[in-house]
Amino acid sequence: VDRFLSLQLSISSGLSVEELNKMKFLCQNKITKRRREEVQIGVDLFNILMEQHVITPNKLEFLKELLQHIHRHDLLSLVVQFEQGERHTPDDQPDEREKPFKVICANVGREWKKLMRELDLPDVKLDKVVEAYRYDLEEAVFQALREWQKWKGKDAKVADLIKALRGCHLNLVADRVEE
Repeated sequence: VDRFLSLQLSISSGLSVEELNKMKFLCQNKITKRRREEVQIGVDLFNILMEQHVITPNKLEFLKELLQHIHRHDLLSLVVQFEQGERHTPDDQPDEREKPFKVICANVGREWKKLMRELDLPDVKLDKVVEAYRYDLEEAVFQALREWQKWKGKDAKVADLIKALRGCHLNLVADRVEE
């Protein structure tokens, strides 16, 4: 799933009708009245803004301004985290640190959220993974570990994974990762 589209969907689902109307009002100089009237949900508004290149994955200032003006700092923080995630991932290819991921994915089970919290993964990132992989436990664990790895960047260490596993009393999994 495209991270930028996922961001838009998260923002859209968090908007009330009143907030969406405020955002449409603030777009008067960007979108014609007719197009604004067609907007029923946030995704509709974002599609129009993307068509006009007002917002793109690398051009989010206008979106941030809109969210500031409607006082939705929680949604604004999603945009900021998206931007930071983009900066911390020069390439999205798996690397050596993902080898223990397979062991963890296969053995952690339902305790995976506890592990992610032990690793201090922000709730916003955890919620995003939960929503995207609701019906695939192993993939949810894998993607959450990748989110943690992206978030930590070069500071993501296998030793931290082992420590967190032990902190969650998942010693058998920690032993397998050490092997």
